[in-house]
Amino acid sequence: MGKVSSDIQSLVIKKSDFPASFTWGVATSSFQIEGAGQQDGRGPSIWDTFCETPAHIADQSNGLVACDHYNRLDEDLDLIASLGVKAYRFSISWPRVQPLGQGAWNEAGFDFYERLVDGLRQRGIEAFLTLYHWDLPQALQDQGGWNNRDICQHFCNYACEVVRRLGDRVATVCTHNEPWVVSILGHETGIFAPGLKDRKIAYQVGHHLLLSHGMALQAIRAMSFQKPLGIVLNQSPIYPASQAPEDVAKARLDDGIVVRWYMDPLLKGAYPADVIEWLGDDAPEVHAGDMAQIAQPLDFIGVNYYTRNFSCASQTWDVASTGNPLTEMGWEIYAPGLTELLTRLHADYTLPAVYITENGGAFKDPMVNGQVDDQDRLAYLHDHIQATHTAMAQGVDVRGYFVWSLMDNFEWASGYEKRFGIVHVDYASLRRTLKQSALWYQSLLKG
Repeated sequence: MGKVSSDIQSLVIKKSDFPASFTWGVATSSFQIEGAGQQDGRGPSIWDTFCETPAHIADQSNGLVACDHYNRLDEDLDLIASLGVKAYRFSISWPRVQPLGQGAWNEAGFDFYERLVDGLRQRGIEAFLTLYHWDLPQALQDQGGWNNRDICQHFCNYACEVVRRLGDRVATVCTHNEPWVVSILGHETGIFAPGLKDRKIAYQVGHHLLLSHGMALQAIRAMSFQKPLGIVLNQSPIYPASQAPEDVAKARLDDGIVVRWYMDPLLKGAYPADVIEWLGDDAPEVHAGDMAQIAQPLDFIGVNYYTRNFSCASQTWDVASTGNPLTEMGWEIYAPGLTELLTRLHADYTLPAVYITENGGAFKDPMVNGQVDDQDRLAYLHDHIQATHTAMAQGVDVRGYFVWSLMDNFEWASGYEKRFGIVHVDYASLRRTLKQSALWYQSLLKG
């Protein structure tokens, strides 16, 4: 698979800098890697439907094959094990195990996840299970999706069934991945599935996501499930583009929309007042008891961090003006932002344990002589692991770090044009090749 380049050796972070109990892992999601979109009784998801409109996806692709992980499970589990990681974060495809999102279960779908968790256990790898990473059964969307309050009970039933079947072999269970993305990108800007563009619906969706999270935690705990339960949020520190009062105010509001809108109800039992005021008539309908339901005790919060953001009241912010390099997604590379985010959260909230559940970058990854020398990604990962360590030294209880992503995959609206993986996937042959970043991570974890 290749060898580590000599210049990697100059990087300073070491596994021994972290507690022995620290969890090192890699992460994926079901729709992005599984493929087998019409195999073994899987029902269609909102992302299958979204991909049917060519203009939605940059390269007009879809997830029907993706990385074909569903049919290459053992090969991929061996690949994960070869990295030396302690844990694997993955998501369940709801339409694979319950095609209509309610009613009958699909035994072939559950059989796949049985083999996945059993295969991880056999290889000494902990399973970090995510219940929802955006691939809602289309049948539920046809009934209003996350805008229909009834979905909260459907999700709760689904969550309990997954835990009933798989819970004895997983290390943790996460309800939702990045509810901000589902709400805003899926229902306000419409650039992600299901492609709606309605602010009022978007914030009602966000409320129902949080409510379903709380309902699921309560129901799962009622099953005497004793393992850690949590939620994963995408978060960024948000800076004003200047010290002009209007930019400072805009940054505060944007922080409310991205960070506090989720952290406050989960940990303080209320939505931020400034965002509620800004929303006006678009504020979500909240029933009596909802906020207490949302604020169920959390065993952990997962933080997905990729970049920082700037807010400008009068014009679009030019990210290139920072002078820092950008990833292929056009995101500024700014590792200190992870430290700043974590220490801010630690200061503002009584946090449960924290995991960095996603962190990584998309870069151009040419294959040369059978190898991918992705020094940009390698440096990105190193610097963000260092930033995690710095936050821990300042008192933040970070328990683990997961690279996004294990392998190149279907990158949502970007299709297959953007590569986040530490493992290269040749989409014609589906051959997997460890990139230099994977070899470095492997070396790091050997200690």
